Amino acid sequence: MTFEHKFIRGLYNLGPTHFGNVVTMGSFDGVHLGHQAIIDQLKIQSERLGQPSLVMIFEPQPHEFFSGDKAPARLMRLGEKVQALFEQGVDRVVCLPFNRRFSQLSSQEFIQNVLINALGVRYLVVGDDFRFGSARSGGYPDLVAAGQSNGFQVTDTQSFLIDGQRVSSTRIRDLLQQNNFTQAAHLLGKPYTISGRVVKGQQLGRQLGAPTANVHLRRYSSPLAGVFAVTAKLASNESVAGVANVGVRPTLGGDAKPILEVHLFDRNDDLYGQNITVEFNHQLREEQRFENLEALKDQIQADIVQARTYFGL
Repeated sequence: MTFEHKFIRGLYNLGPTHFGNVVTMGSFDGVHLGHQAIIDQLKIQSERLGQPSLVMIFEPQPHEFFSGDKAPARLMRLGEKVQALFEQGVDRVVCLPFNRRFSQLSSQEFIQNVLINALGVRYLVVGDDFRFGSARSGGYPDLVAAGQSNGFQVTDTQSFLIDGQRVSSTRIRDLLQQNNFTQAAHLLGKPYTISGRVVKGQQLGRQLGAPTANVHLRRYSSPLAGVFAVTAKLASNESVAGVANVGVRPTLGGDAKPILEVHLFDRNDDLYGQNITVEFNHQLREEQRFENLEALKDQIQADIVQARTYFGL
């Protein structure tokens, strides 16, 4: 049985047609191989029971709510995560706002109000370290007990290991910050990318001899910063080599949040409004502040030469 992909934001948008699901929940930042192992179990039970598979996520992520600006960088923005979950074969994604009221729900209130009353859970798959409810008071035994009382099954998943180490978003984030893109891709199951819609910028890139496609990241922080040799996949499905800067542009006065700027080699496409996906291949240098625009322009040209050399162009 196949079900239509549905993204549902907030419990208030859940109706009778959304009742009855095979459920898992968590942050799913990166949708890495560990997450994919959970999703595989979810899909097996979904097929067996003839019920849609559903992943419940939270916005902001709980650790972001509690840590604020000190929270670690995200691997994915919300839209990227939802798309990745659908690509893995999930039928429904429910995003709940994680606010003070929600954080104060007891574990039993969460089970009754969310899992049973709103989702009509038929089968629940959780990671072996999943905690929930006020002060993280709930755990796997509470879910098993609730399932026995309310007629749904619960199973936990063991940590997914590669080379004897647990695959986690934290580990991938550390690898990216070390510019180890090969190993990060190994844990993600695919190269690390950033996707987004191209927006109009200040068009200073043209003045600097390197027009760019700009994507606002809208993250608390980015797992990457600096200048990189990249491959950009365009809406036409074409892949184009280029050079990208991820950061706050200190020479140009600085931005509050990081921005991704991509210069595509030998192209002058009008990409405004289009979605692009940027794969990071190699770091060229850290982001730095230059004394003037002329010095920045010279460095950009040097970056382009270095990136072209990397790609053999």
